[in-house]
Amino acid sequence: MADDQALVRSGFAVLLRSAEDIEVVGEAADGAEAVALVARTEPDVVLMDVRMPEVDGLEATRRITAAGGPTRGLGLTAFDLDEDVYEALRNGASGFLLKDTMPEELLAALRVVAAGDSLLAPRITTRLIADLVQRPPDADRAPHPGLATLTERELEVLGAVARGLSNAEIGEALFMSQATAKTHVSRLLAKLYARDRAQLVVVAYESGVVVPGA
Repeated sequence: MADDQALVRSGFAVLLRSAEDIEVVGEAADGAEAVALVARTEPDVVLMDVRMPEVDGLEATRRITAAGGPTRGLGLTAFDLDEDVYEALRNGASGFLLKDTMPEELLAALRVVAAGDSLLAPRITTRLIADLVQRPPDADRAPHPGLATLTERELEVLGAVARGLSNAEIGEALFMSQATAKTHVSRLLAKLYARDRAQLVVVAYESGVVVPGA
């Protein structure tokens, strides 16, 4: 858990320790300290404040992800800024919440991310997708190398994931079972070297699989 405000860290620590299935293995006051702490303790999830002095949560998340360890990042911020969300996902975060999230929702989010799934606060998801579809395609960005390995069906599923559809909704939209949709998503994660569905959304938009504004 990383936050530059001691009072905030203490409050989160009390909340997290109230859950029988969650253990707080350490606290960090800035991003650099968080990176070092994660390297020593290898927690399942790091709860990372985005706005911190010196090394912020975005850069700390990038360093933790680049190290290739098992830790997954859950970003937390008081600022409802789209660019922070997008940058956090690009840097490897598996989830993103606002600090006005209810305590029980934060605990549930930690469990979701620890289980290997991605999670975004509902209003963040809506705004993120809206922001991404308005971004012009980057002509200078090289396509993701894994795209060449995808089948036509997998590309369709990737587009559906990028539009925010669940496995059940993908199955209904593409006339397949929910289990088959889940299998396709698992293959996409492997082929595109993505940690979770949030990363698939980023790949889909940056690679032009989903056309902005379409």
